[in-house]
Amino acid sequence: MSTIGFVSSYSPTLCGLATFTASLYSELVTAGGSQGRVVRVVEASEPYPASEVVAELVAGDPVSAQRAAAQLDGCDVVLVQHEYGIYGGADGDEILPFLAAVRAPVIVVLHTVLSAPTPHQRQVLEEVAALADAVVVMTETGRQRLSNLYDVDLAHVTVIPHGAPATRIAAAAQRRTARPSILTWGLIGPGKGIEWGIAAMALLRDVVPAPQYVVAGQTHPKVLLREGEAYRTSLAHQVADLGLADVVTLDNRYRDSVALAALVQAADIVLLPYDSSDQVTSGVLIEAVAAGKPVVATRFAHAVELLSDGGGILVPHKDPAGIATALRTMVAALGARDVVTSAARQTPAELLWPAVAARYSDLARRLIRSRVAA
Repeated sequence: MSTIGFVSSYSPTLCGLATFTASLYSELVTAGGSQGRVVRVVEASEPYPASEVVAELVAGDPVSAQRAAAQLDGCDVVLVQHEYGIYGGADGDEILPFLAAVRAPVIVVLHTVLSAPTPHQRQVLEEVAALADAVVVMTETGRQRLSNLYDVDLAHVTVIPHGAPATRIAAAAQRRTARPSILTWGLIGPGKGIEWGIAAMALLRDVVPAPQYVVAGQTHPKVLLREGEAYRTSLAHQVADLGLADVVTLDNRYRDSVALAALVQAADIVLLPYDSSDQVTSGVLIEAVAAGKPVVATRFAHAVELLSDGGGILVPHKDPAGIATALRTMVAALGARDVVTSAARQTPAELLWPAVAARYSDLARRLIRSRVAA
């Protein structure tokens, strides 16, 4: 039985990395029979929320980094989730001395690979990669960016997709409502492009029956801390100004995995109107495709890669007219749903968490064997 360390934001923090890590922990430890130790990355010290959390890595606190690294002694391998924004220091550079202090083989999972990094951002990522025994990116786009823009040894880079819950595969019989249902979900904040989706709905007033657009998700905790509910309030004002109260629902309720799965299953179309073209990983996109849902998405990097086989329609950024045209096409095709989503349903198994975790497990075993042989 191996012992796996996890370094990431973690429950009760609400963010994509925390959800990702909890899912990977569940597969590798709870279901996989390994032992797990979690170092929770936080901005300020908090009580440990779960027994598997053995330490905190607190921004601006080098003592916490030393303690956290010591708690990972005895692990056979350590999985570190990397985003610039979760670690302290300029561009998260406080992660560097921590990585240097970890004795076990380290797998760093890159959730962001910028296409136009600043010199310091490039330096931080290159040093993170150099301190790791293996680097994981979740898309070929991410690997290509590392090759083109960063001084990283590609021999140590592996592509493993973001996982999706098996419970969200589309069932044979799905509930259909009289009105087509369009869904955007996830943590909400500027850059999600929801304002463009709302503007697009105003251009679909002639569609009968009128589609219903549901935006489900709480405000991202970092956005809430920095800006409060200003973004959500602006969306509510936009809905009111456009007279779309009967068409657009801003639903900020928290949903557990079961309730969220039911919401996704009930949707006819998933809309991802993100502003940035830089995004190389989207857990929501992976889950939508694994659930067999037709997707309308802006041309962010992960969407271009994943939807190129016909699983959705790509639209320009910040283009309500383009979004409306794509949604109109999708709504008209709902009667031929199997045609619309056939590409998305052909290869879901490789995107599901058990298959994804198995690839992490294989990579970990190779690193452990190499360390022992050395």
